[in-house]
Amino acid sequence: MSINVSREMAKTACDALSEKKAEELRVIDISEISPIADYFIIATGTNTNQLQSMVDAVDEKLTETGHRAKQIEGNRSSSWILMDYGDIIVHLFSKEDRLFYNLERIWTDGKKIPVDEL
Repeated sequence: MSINVSREMAKTACDALSEKKAEELRVIDISEISPIADYFIIATGTNTNQLQSMVDAVDEKLTETGHRAKQIEGNRSSSWILMDYGDIIVHLFSKEDRLFYNLERIWTDGKKIPVDEL
């Protein structure tokens, strides 16, 4: 897919997450440093119910635009849920797990994109 389609997918996912009050929403463009995806989207939920609500919202909005998840890792009691849509990968964390895994530090070579610039 083109980078424009990926960017639109990322915007759709971020809009869905914002509607569900996701915290610390970040977008990292990894298209030039990794073949696995164009964008990582990282967000924090305050509890497992909110995390599940965020998963449902992202999946619903992306499905509406014709994009189905290739895989979703994690379940209703998980504190890290990974949603793989091919061109974008959405990581949803509890606060503790986000601090522990610190994906932003691991992917510092990626380009941080302000959500409002998508």
